[in-house]
Amino acid sequence: MNALYPLIAVVAAYLIGSLSFAVIVSRVMGLNDPRTYGSGNPGATNVLRSGSKAAAAVTLLLDAVKGWVPVVLVKWFGPQFGLGDNTLALVALAAFLGHLYPVFFSFKGGKGVATALGVLLGISGWLGLATALTWLIIAVFFRYSSLAALVAAVFAPVYYVLCSGLVWDAETPVTVAIVVMSMLLIWRHRENIQRLMAGKESKLGQKKADAAKPAPAAPKNASKGKRR
Repeated sequence: MNALYPLIAVVAAYLIGSLSFAVIVSRVMGLNDPRTYGSGNPGATNVLRSGSKAAAAVTLLLDAVKGWVPVVLVKWFGPQFGLGDNTLALVALAAFLGHLYPVFFSFKGGKGVATALGVLLGISGWLGLATALTWLIIAVFFRYSSLAALVAAVFAPVYYVLCSGLVWDAETPVTVAIVVMSMLLIWRHRENIQRLMAGKESKLGQKKADAAKPAPAAPKNASKGKRR
């Protein structure tokens, strides 16, 4: 039976992660399915485009909670069932993968920013706080949610390794899980990366339709000197 505990924990974490709260909250609050407008991404940022800040805030909170809960449960009660760092790492990844590929929603999930933050908070409150602060700083200065997520994803494993021995003791399985999670998050933002490079990514507070408008064309003679 003890051998089944890790499997049960991982499967439960995946199922919890598969709860797409962007869709659930939108349905409960009578809003359109977030997969049908904006970026089509079932996440808090896209829910915000519905015009309901309350729905976006609830979605953000619940998406983070579903990443946090499985991790802290293993940390708190895992030792009683022989669950160690390997199970903790697998549970963290399972919750995150549940959000990306939810079994309850045809395996079409979000990009995982809030859920990843919840996982990191579960691993260490200080790690989650440092990562969230990184996101906030980039978002405030550059106004790109996607860029903030990408930078935070890069720094999360760096924080975990560099601060080992100071705030926490970095464990190899958990380190690998955070690195994999960061790589997946970056992969899920590949279209955002292309838009950022092309200067077409929408900024925070900017309507997606406005961001999609092409920049005004330069005058035809702008690059030509006056004919003599």
